[in-house]
Amino acid sequence: MRIRHRIVPLAAAVALTGGLAATEAAPALAAHPAPGKAATAAAAGGTYLYFDKNWSNPSNSRLYLMKSIPNAKDKVLAKYRAGSGNGGRNGTNECASMQGWLPNGTYRVLNHTKRHNGGRSGINGYAIQVQDKVCKNHRTKRTELFVHSEMNVNGTQGPRKPGQDSPYRWDGVRDYYSLGCIKLTPTDIKKLFAKAAHYGWPTRLKVVN
Repeated sequence: MRIRHRIVPLAAAVALTGGLAATEAAPALAAHPAPGKAATAAAAGGTYLYFDKNWSNPSNSRLYLMKSIPNAKDKVLAKYRAGSGNGGRNGTNECASMQGWLPNGTYRVLNHTKRHNGGRSGINGYAIQVQDKVCKNHRTKRTELFVHSEMNVNGTQGPRKPGQDSPYRWDGVRDYYSLGCIKLTPTDIKKLFAKAAHYGWPTRLKVVN
């Protein structure tokens, strides 16, 4: 991404089971179980993130929070519009560092925080870091990969700058473009954090299509 970041990883992630059977036709949001049942379900099946690329409009792709259901179809807990790639001619080239969207495959979720400090023009506020990934040419490693938005370190929006695109403020649909990460609106990433805290934090991100 824009600059290098320093994050202390969480404990090793737990491998998940189950396949994905959710698409845009799947339920948009599962009903909330009682708190005790939610904890039990998360422990039994686990959750993961699922990013479905949209080739016709990469800035209008979808990020799902999924619940893995052993021996059954996985369940959509939430879904959000998301973007990945810079929108340029290399925006759909997974081997174009700092330009293209994320390579297909499964990633470990390394860390999540509500107060990431990426410094000047970096990623701030709510952020989920995933592991590096070697793209399909087997040579280029994509690094510093996050699910994030545009905000201040404390999660607030920066001031509007007429004629400029502030990295600390969501100015419109063009902010779905990124240097390779997955981006959500500030409202949606906060909703994702709340859902993940309720159902159990995902330990995997799966990128497809």
